[in-house]
Amino acid sequence: MFRNILVIIGGGIGAFFRYLLSGWVYKVLGTNFPHGTLAVNVIGCSVIGLFLTIAEDRFLISPSFRIFFAVGVLGGFTTFSTFSFETVGLLRDGAIAIGLLNVGVSIVVGLTAT
Repeated sequence: MFRNILVIIGGGIGAFFRYLLSGWVYKVLGTNFPHGTLAVNVIGCSVIGLFLTIAEDRFLISPSFRIFFAVGVLGGFTTFSTFSFETVGLLRDGAIAIGLLNVGVSIVVGLTAT
C-alpha cells in the first residue's frame, strides 16, 4: 500500500509540472505545433534515462524512491519516458525486432486509438 501512495503522490507532482511546463512552452512558442508536449516528452525521456541508469547501475537510490520518482513523478509527467526507456532496454539487450515492434505497435495503435 505504501508504494501505491508513493505513485499517487508522485503522479500528482509530475502531472502538475507537465501542466506548468507545457503551458509555458506553448505561451513562448505558440500552438501551431505541439511544442509543449514535445518538450515534456524529451525532458521526461532524458531524465528517466539518466535517473534509472544511475539507480540500476550504482544502486544508490532506494527502491521506494525509484518507484516514487520513475513511476510516479515521471509517469505523471510523461508516459512517453517509460515507453522510451523500455524500448531502449529491449534494443540494448539485443531484442531488436521486439523493440522495433514495440515502437511500431505503440505508434500505430496509439494513433488509431486516439
